[in-house]
Amino acid sequence: MKIEWAALGSVFGVSLIATVGLVGLFTLGIVGLTKRESAAAEGGSAPLAVTGAYACFAACAAAVAYGIYLIVA
Repeated sequence: MKIEWAALGSVFGVSLIATVGLVGLFTLGIVGLTKRESAAAEGGSAPLAVTGAYACFAACAAAVAYGIYLIVA
């Protein structure tokens, strides 16, 4: 049995980058919603932060759906 170390390292690197990117994107979404709550407490609104947060969550959902599609197909 021969292990292709280059292919294994490539899979590891792509998985690591995708995971860190997805977690970072989700974190940006949470930060955007936090900005909305702090703006609401001060009597204002933060429509750009909310729109960005929803865009981050939509991108996360799309990435997860694409991953499921790759596994199932």
